[in-house]
Order: sequence, then C-alpha cells, then structure tokens
Amino acid sequence: MVTVVSRQGCHLCEVAEADVARICADLGVEWTTVDVDADPDLRAEYGDFVPVILVDGTEHGYWRVEEDRLRAALT
Repeated sequence: MVTVVSRQGCHLCEVAEADVARICADLGVEWTTVDVDADPDLRAEYGDFVPVILVDGTEHGYWRVEEDRLRAALT
C-alpha cells in the first residue's frame, strides 16, 4: 500500500499524486492520500517535507517521486 502525505494547494503534491496514481495503476497496487494538516502528528513529522511517499507505512521518499525506485519497491 502506498500513501502520499500531501497538503491542499501544494503543486508538488499534485504532481506526486499523479505519478503515484499512474505507477500504482500499472502495478495493481492500492494507494491513498492523507492531508498532513489534518493530523498534528503528521504535521509535526512531515510538515515541511510534503509530499511524502510511504510504502507500507515506511517513509520511501519526499518532494518528488523517483519512479524507478518506487517501482522496484512495489515489485
């Protein structure tokens, strides 16, 4: 499962979500988004680093999706 920790109005978040959606669709992997500002714990941990990509709850990367690396982690 892939989670994108993002923020409303964040252009990099929109790009990351589109990349994750495409990659996950190709691989048949579920994904979701979480609003960093809706959870004080997430905001404290990731507030300045969004978007953050989590794979199975573990931080995989932030700011940009590294497609080859994400695909490798999901296969």
